[in-house]
Amino acid sequence: MQEEMELKSESVVRSGPAGSGNGAHESVAFHQKQQLERYLNFFSSVAFSTCLLATWESAGGSLLSGLYNGGPAAIVYGIILSTVGNMAIACSLAELASLHPTAGAQYHWSYFLAPRGRRFISFFQGWTTVFSWSALVCIAPYFIGTQIQGMVVLAYPDYELVRWRGTLLMWAVAIIPIIINIFARRVLGAIEVAAGIMHVVFLPVTIAVFVILAPRNPDSFVWDTFVGGLSGWKDSGVSFSVGLLGVITPLAGVDGIIHMAEEIKNAKVVVPRSMIYGTIINGTLAFCYLIAILYCMGDYAEALTSPTGYPIITIAYQATGSKTATFVLMALGMLPGWIALFNGLASVTRLTWAFARDNGLPFSEFFAVVDATYKIPLRALFLVASCIFLLSFIQIGSTAAFNAILSLSTLGLYISYLIPLVLLVLKRFMAPQDIPQGTFSLGKLGLPMNLLAILFATYFVIFLPFPATVPVTAENMNYAGPVLGFVMLFACGDWIVRGRHKWQGPTVRPIARNE
Repeated sequence: MQEEMELKSESVVRSGPAGSGNGAHESVAFHQKQQLERYLNFFSSVAFSTCLLATWESAGGSLLSGLYNGGPAAIVYGIILSTVGNMAIACSLAELASLHPTAGAQYHWSYFLAPRGRRFISFFQGWTTVFSWSALVCIAPYFIGTQIQGMVVLAYPDYELVRWRGTLLMWAVAIIPIIINIFARRVLGAIEVAAGIMHVVFLPVTIAVFVILAPRNPDSFVWDTFVGGLSGWKDSGVSFSVGLLGVITPLAGVDGIIHMAEEIKNAKVVVPRSMIYGTIINGTLAFCYLIAILYCMGDYAEALTSPTGYPIITIAYQATGSKTATFVLMALGMLPGWIALFNGLASVTRLTWAFARDNGLPFSEFFAVVDATYKIPLRALFLVASCIFLLSFIQIGSTAAFNAILSLSTLGLYISYLIPLVLLVLKRFMAPQDIPQGTFSLGKLGLPMNLLAILFATYFVIFLPFPATVPVTAENMNYAGPVLGFVMLFACGDWIVRGRHKWQGPTVRPIARNE
């Protein structure tokens, strides 16, 4: 006889037969008391997923990575590789999302898929995912704030780039999205649709300006030019792989819409579709944008050594010959990228709240509260906002260190994808009959798609911590690996001190399908 009970997190669950390992997973669904209001529909969810990545906008901001390592070949073939790899990841995660769409996402799935040690695995997974997303939402304020500085340099060549000013601009960029997330939550759906339209419409306008005004590079420059040796890497394969950071980062975060699942109507159907459609749209837009930029870019060395800090600003100025036109072109990319921060903040806030709801964070009871007035996890939002402001100080000490934080977010995200995907593949081999069918299924393509996703994610994880230049010094060192290692050690320490006593896995418990 099953009975209903109330947890301290206010998640209503039903106890069921424990089974062995994951045995209960084969005949159960998962239910939880609804604490957040469902207000996002299919169109706003697809727009949310599409805008959250802001792929073509951030691809312009991270152009330096590919130009420095690999050149046009690394950029054009890299974006194809990144799109295919992230599509495989999105499809694989979509299967899991259709089974259990929840704000906790990866750590929930890892808990139910792990054959043993699932409490520790899911706890470790949660720390990795929360930290990675907290670092990821720093990308938009960093890019936009420093691009504003770069345009000031273009307008006033005597202006000195001072790091603390960039930090202040980051704060200014982040404040309005924070306010909107608090006081205008109900208009987020409309904002996402409007932003999705801008995200799609502004791209052809930008491309048209480049195509009409800029001289054209030959096909061989775009498709056949490999630039090696600039960074000191001797091996062409390593140089190409290191240069992929600029096209991998813009597509990282395919799980963003999942963390909003508890505010989406018909989430089991809408969330998987939104993930896949968002990845397809963004990969296509980014490819078109980068191809246009490569065909229309002027002097390579001038763009690479741009005093603005961003090759895309110099490329736009080379194409238009007008500072005003350059500012307009940059604004067309910065505005959707800025609105993407609205989405990113909302997504990581729900993820952080879900992890606190399950006792994953220190002081979880404090951060798991949903504000009765604003109907959002306000304290979790303030925690995430504090991370943005604190991480922005790193830029003052070292730009290289802050860039490592940005690559760290991508590295951490792909590790967070790898854990449930590896567990899912193990499940397919060990007990395929225990894997339930959701509203979205890859069918016979499931195992090949999962293996392809693991292959791509592993490849990305290997090269993301590599430094952009050699020989390695304290200034150009990529600190992504050491910082993520520290976070993982901290998670293990937290598990020993607190987690093993407090963490019982997700608060959701199985309930028979026929109830």
